[in-house]
Amino acid sequence: INSLTFLILHPKINAKGSVFMAIKEIKSKINDNKQEKERKLLNTALHLFSEKGIKKTSIQDIVKDAGIAKGTFYLYFKDKYELQDVLLAKTSHELFSKACKEATQQQFDRLDDKIVFIIDSIIELIVRPNILKFIQKNLSLGLYSEKLTDLLDSEELGIKELFVNEVKEKDIPLEYPEMTLFMIIELVSSTVFTSIVESHPLPIEEFKPHLYKTIRLLINE
Repeated sequence: INSLTFLILHPKINAKGSVFMAIKEIKSKINDNKQEKERKLLNTALHLFSEKGIKKTSIQDIVKDAGIAKGTFYLYFKDKYELQDVLLAKTSHELFSKACKEATQQQFDRLDDKIVFIIDSIIELIVRPNILKFIQKNLSLGLYSEKLTDLLDSEELGIKELFVNEVKEKDIPLEYPEMTLFMIIELVSSTVFTSIVESHPLPIEEFKPHLYKTIRLLINE
């Protein structure tokens, strides 16, 4: 059934003559269907990338498992590497989001205590084999990727906003708060991965106190 026939036969048209309402309903259904297909592609790709790695995962593998036509894939992503970038950014953002929500349920007088709590929560999440294997050293993508614009809740307060707001509220003398946070996240991203995977320079539980001490120094000095 085409759009014109739908408009003629649609009960809302016959009963109320409301073309506007019918068109709005059509657009809503199309948008819901589009978002559902995108979610299927993202969830399927995350599973396959985590299990097989991106090199051994083809676009055909993704669309087959997702139950979506191959041509539809290219309406959302130009290739599997763009899909990987979106997934990396989305996954790391979700890690920060979960940790920040947990932090807001606690009482912290000091910003460094709150950030250490958040980082510790994230480490507990990424030690899971599939998450660590997929995200590797790309933790900061959840803070700065432009690919997340259409995937995130705009009202959500992330770690970047949390950090900058508290620096101002607590009058912490950091000249460039965002740069300090970026350095902290990059430090965590690279060193934690190596510590967990290779136990270098120390196994993660032995490494944490040294990492947290450095984080406190970056915030307080």
